[in-house]
Amino acid sequence: MADHQEATVTLPSDPASVSAARRYVADVLGSWGLGDLDDADDIAESVRLIVSELATNAVQHTFGQSPTFTVDVRLEREELLRIGVTDSHPRWPQRLPAAVQQDNGRGLVIIRYLAAEAGGRLSVTPTEEGGKTVWIRLPWPTTQAA
Repeated sequence: MADHQEATVTLPSDPASVSAARRYVADVLGSWGLGDLDDADDIAESVRLIVSELATNAVQHTFGQSPTFTVDVRLEREELLRIGVTDSHPRWPQRLPAAVQQDNGRGLVIIRYLAAEAGGRLSVTPTEEGGKTVWIRLPWPTTQAA
């Protein structure tokens, strides 16, 4: 496998694109061998949920000011998986207080929890165009000799 692999897709900021983003990432990771690993099911499920939450945020919280969003998937030296979702809206994600009656606003909490549980972390970086990319960094699972 190469030291660095990368795949990118740009999708319209439409609710139907959330499932398309999830499928795209699952297909890319499958082609990179995630499905061949013993612990792939748990990691793949976490990645699917993370991508769904990030894509949903890009669609719902840009208020029509970002007509598209981009999903980047990067694998570095078979050690680090990075997934980023970029939109052109200048507002950065905010963690909302967890109110009892609150129906939404928990996406970042879920994402941070899943990333931390897998040994990773969440970060946000600005784009040159004034938007942002929300990144998830996760250790890439490798097969271990028993």
